Amino acid sequence: MGVTKTDLFTDKQNELAGVAKVFAHPARIAIIEYLLRANTCINGHLVEELGLAQATISQHLKELKNSGIIQGTIEGVSVSYCINPVKWEEIKGLFGEFFESFQPPSSCSTNC
Repeated sequence: MGVTKTDLFTDKQNELAGVAKVFAHPARIAIIEYLLRANTCINGHLVEELGLAQATISQHLKELKNSGIIQGTIEGVSVSYCINPVKWEEIKGLFGEFFESFQPPSSCSTNC
């Protein structure tokens, strides 16, 4: 059996790339920003807030939920979503380590 492309990379590299892929759509960023401000949300509010179709928002919510970035609870006929605080801290740690690993060489100017 052949090697898959993801097998060429570390678990951390694959995890960081997967999270980055989820963040790679502006609608998902807008949803996350809204949830961060509101600290909770009912699906219908996002339609009003973002001006996107319900089906489009549902698709993006599904991606965010599948990645673990958000979590939802059923309240009657609505679902209330919020940021998953445990996953959020994991993501902050992943990106923090990644960005903090850069140490510019002392001989490097802004033009190199």
